[in-house]
Amino acid sequence: MKLLTKANEKALPALYSQDGKGLEALAQVKFFTPDGSATWYASEFDGEDTFFGLCDMGFGCPELGYFRLSELQSVRGKMGLPVERDRHFSPAALSTLS
Repeated sequence: MKLLTKANEKALPALYSQDGKGLEALAQVKFFTPDGSATWYASEFDGEDTFFGLCDMGFGCPELGYFRLSELQSVRGKMGLPVERDRHFSPAALSTLS
């Protein structure tokens, strides 16, 4: 599965464009480990490799931060499965996630 489609790229606002919105910024894309509990919600993208959004590693304290597409492509879950993009995810405010 391709982690980021052209449609996803087009939907994601530029990095830093939602400064000041905090948890009211909209997540446009959701990534997850199908055999684990890690989830990443992307709300901004630099057009190359860096996202900003909400990261939830499954420990009960999600946090805002930066993550990279190249890192997501290399992550494997407990059973060795790669990160996937949730094809059924609809944009949502970060405050409503996790």
